[in-house]
Amino acid sequence: MSDTVLNKQDGDLRRRLRELLAVPERDRTDAQWDEIAELELRLAPGNRIEPSRRGEPTSASPPPRQPSKRHPPVRPTGRKARKPNR
Repeated sequence: MSDTVLNKQDGDLRRRLRELLAVPERDRTDAQWDEIAELELRLAPGNRIEPSRRGEPTSASPPPRQPSKRHPPVRPTGRKARKPNR
């Protein structure tokens, strides 16, 4: 999708959210509450889909972190668990 299409779609979603938020809370239907929640999730900064720029990945989340090969995992210190007397 082009930037123009994404910006227009984003603007339409924001406009719809503003329309729904204009309805007083006590007067909103369950369907309106559900639509508000969905729109807020879709418009959250971490959930937006942006076109790739200069070969950058399109994913909003960073790649998974690889464990370090230098240091072994930290293990808890302290006493060993005792077996209960029977």
